[in-house]
This record gives sequence, C-alpha cells and structure tokens, in this order.
Amino acid sequence: MDILLDDPVVDGQFRELLAKIRRLKNGETVAQMKAYGLVYKINWGASVISLRDLAKSYERNHLLALKLWNKQWRETMILATLLDEPDKVTEEQLDFWTKSFTTTEIAEQAVANLFVHTKFAYVKALEWCRGKKHLVRYTGLHLMGRLAMVDKKAIDEMFEPFFVVIFPLIKDPDLGQIFYRSMLIVANRSEQLKAKCKEFLELAQDMDEEQAQKMAGLLLEDLAEM
Repeated sequence: MDILLDDPVVDGQFRELLAKIRRLKNGETVAQMKAYGLVYKINWGASVISLRDLAKSYERNHLLALKLWNKQWRETMILATLLDEPDKVTEEQLDFWTKSFTTTEIAEQAVANLFVHTKFAYVKALEWCRGKKHLVRYTGLHLMGRLAMVDKKAIDEMFEPFFVVIFPLIKDPDLGQIFYRSMLIVANRSEQLKAKCKEFLELAQDMDEEQAQKMAGLLLEDLAEM
C-alpha cells in the first residue's frame, strides 16, 4: 500500500470530515443496519445520500481517500470511495480494500463509486470472480454487472471471458441475488451478449446442483421476456 505522507491541508480536511460525520449520527439507522447483518467497527448511521452530499464539498484527493479508508469507520470508507482519484488507484490498493470488505454495502459502494472507473476494472473483476472469499466473489460479480452498465465504449468481447469463470458462482446460493442482477445487466447490454447469457444458462441447467438449475431456469424465463 501507499505510504501516507503528512500533508497539513489534507490532514485538516480529514479531521473536518470526521467532525461532520459525527454530526450525521443516527442511532435508529445503526440499529436497523445491525438487524440486517450490516455490522461495522464504527457506524454513525449516516445515510449514503448525506455522504454523497458531503463529498461534493471536497475535491478528489488520493491521499485523503487513503486516510479515510484507514480510519475504518463505515462512513469514512464510503467517503474514501467517493473521493479517491481513479487514475491513482493501484492494483495493490484494489486487492487490499476488497480483501478487507466485511459487508456487501461497502463492496457495492466501492464498485459503483470507484472500482468501475479504474483501468484495472476488467482484470480485477475476472480475478475476483475466481476468488475464495465470499465477498471477493461478490465484488467480482457486482463489478462485472457495473461494467456492463456504465462502460458504453467497451466491445461485447470484453465480457465473454466472464462466462468461463462464473460457472462455480451460479451454484452458490449466497451469491444468488447478485448473480441474478449482474447477469440480467450483461444480457441487457446487447443481443450478442443476451445470446451468450442464454447459452451459458442452458449449460447451467444441466449441472447437478439444484441452485444452479433454479437460477438458470429463472434467468432464462426473464431473458425470454426481454
């Protein structure tokens, strides 16, 4: 990871953001999040909308983002994804952050706000889909779908390698929701990718695992209506 050098201006912004986060405290939201299994080391219960508004008051800064991430509050991690500079993000940073995820919320925020905009997005999405940890695979699937949604300049062939690596993932019931969402997004990108998705799902229907059969059947029904 990058060595964090002291910068008085950045340090002042960092401390200012911590104070502003505290003022967004919402105990009821924290309790609701805990009930849904979203547990953090420190969580002030600030809404994502509030954090987005807060981030708009600051220019993107890589050092500030790293300092915010290292604080490991829920809110500072989300702000880090909003304030980092995509062109300064390294593969090492992407791996370090992803392997440290403890909730799907942070994984989704990181993908949507930052990861999808980096030059390593396709490589890491493929790599993480082959990962061993649940949240690493979750992040890979989510990034695949997000790329299909926002990278309008990419050729369809950029997504074809995913059909090789996601076979094990369709069997995992814990990945069911994100698999379903991401596959539909890819299929909706073009007729060519829709045909690739259909071909993949027809093969998945012949797998032994019940989860794979159910997911493939559900998605094929939805594709038929698209």
